[in-house]
Amino acid sequence: MPTYIGLYTWTDQGVKNVKDTVRRVEEARAAFEQRGARLIAAYWTQGRYDLVSIAEFPDEETASASALALGMAGNVHTETMRAFSAEEMQRIILPPS
Repeated sequence: MPTYIGLYTWTDQGVKNVKDTVRRVEEARAAFEQRGARLIAAYWTQGRYDLVSIAEFPDEETASASALALGMAGNVHTETMRAFSAEEMQRIILPPS
């Protein structure tokens, strides 16, 4: 499955409810699984982003729908990036002839 990196910043609502952040990540994990995705890791970070996640989604539509659902809950702003493994990158730069 394609891998995606999620970068999250808390909204004012998210900061006000920061004590629920671990529970919210577990709820997101369950929602991802219902969509056929897998949350590999979630980290709370210092600096520009408050959280970072690594997840696998079956396709771009599922990744986008999941990011939108997180944003609509009102606790975070999301930025999602497709991540490529070394094997995937090798196929991209040296496609079979």
